[in-house]
Amino acid sequence: MITSWSAWLSARIIIAALLVAIGTTAAPAENDDDGARPVTIGVVGDMPYTTQQQTAFQAFIDAMSADTSFRLLVHLGDIKSGSSACTDGYITGIRNQFNTYAGALVYTPGDNEWTDCHRNASQPKNPVERLNFLRAQFFSQPGRTLGGESVQVLTQASKSSAFPTFVENQAWVTSKVVFGVVNLPGSNNDLDPWTNGVGTPAQQQEEFASRLAADLEWLDAIFALADESHARAVVIGIQADMWDPAAGAAELTGYNQIIQKLAFLVRQFGKPVLLLNGDSHNFLVDNPLAAGDPAHGVTDPVPNLTRIIVQGGSDHFPLQYLRLTIDPRPSHPTFSWERVTP
Repeated sequence: MITSWSAWLSARIIIAALLVAIGTTAAPAENDDDGARPVTIGVVGDMPYTTQQQTAFQAFIDAMSADTSFRLLVHLGDIKSGSSACTDGYITGIRNQFNTYAGALVYTPGDNEWTDCHRNASQPKNPVERLNFLRAQFFSQPGRTLGGESVQVLTQASKSSAFPTFVENQAWVTSKVVFGVVNLPGSNNDLDPWTNGVGTPAQQQEEFASRLAADLEWLDAIFALADESHARAVVIGIQADMWDPAAGAAELTGYNQIIQKLAFLVRQFGKPVLLLNGDSHNFLVDNPLAAGDPAHGVTDPVPNLTRIIVQGGSDHFPLQYLRLTIDPRPSHPTFSWERVTP
C-alpha cells in the first residue's frame, strides 16, 4: 500500500467509523461480537436517457426515497445519452433531481456527460471543461454527498493527495464494509479520439494520464482504508464496463493499468470484493477475472471478485434500480440483491 495515504487514512478512520450507518438493516448481529450488520444500498446507472425516461425520472427518485430498506443511493454515471447535447441546464437539472432523493446520494461521473461531449454535432463541448463543470455542480461541498440527508465521506480532494482536484473520487466505511467510487468512464477511459477542433490531442492525453494516475492512487487508498478498518468486504462503483463484449480489444486498452491494479489489490485483500458498473446497459453478474485476464495483462485468477452490471440505457423502460445488500457476517452470503421496478 502507498505510504503517503497511510497517515491520512489513519487520522480519518475515526471520522469514517462515526458516520451514520446509512442503509444498515435492522437485522441482529447474530453473535458477531464487533457489531457488524448487513448494509443495504440502492444502485442505478445509465439513466435517464430518453424523453420518456426523463419524464418518469422524478417519480422514480420518489419511489426510491419511499423504499425504507436503504438510505444511500449510488448513481454510476451516464445521466444522459451519449449523442445528446451537454448543456448546463440539463446537467444542473439532474443535480437538482438528485438532491430530491430523501437519503444520501453518491454520484460518479459517466462518459456521456463529459468524455463524449465532443460528439454532439450542433453543440460540441470540450470534455475537460465539462468535467470541471460537473465537479462544480455535483461536488461543490467536498466530502459531502448529494441528497436530502447529505452525509460525510472521504474524498481525494485532500492536501495529502497528489491529485486534490479529483473531488469526485470518494469513499466511506459502514459496518465493516468499505465503499468507494472512482471516475472511470467508458469510451476507452477517454482514449477514443475527440472530434477535430474540440481540444487538442495533447490536452486529451494529459486528461487521460492525470486521471489514470489519480484513479490508481485512489484504488490504493480504498484498499488501504479496508486494511486499516479491518473491513470484511469492499464495494467499488465505476461507470465503465472494462470488458464490454461489444468493444474490440483495441477499444479497451485504456483500462489495462486499472485492471492490473484492481486484480493485484483484490487478490491481496483476500476477502469479497464487489465491482459495480453500468455502461453496457444489460444486467449481468459475473467475475471477469475468475481465470485471470491475459488480454489486459492479468495472468493469475482473482476468485474473490464479483462484478454486477446494472440495467440502464435507452432500451430499458420502466426504470429499474438494484437493491443491494452487503452482509459482513462470516456465516452469511456477502452479496445479495433484488432488481426493483417501482
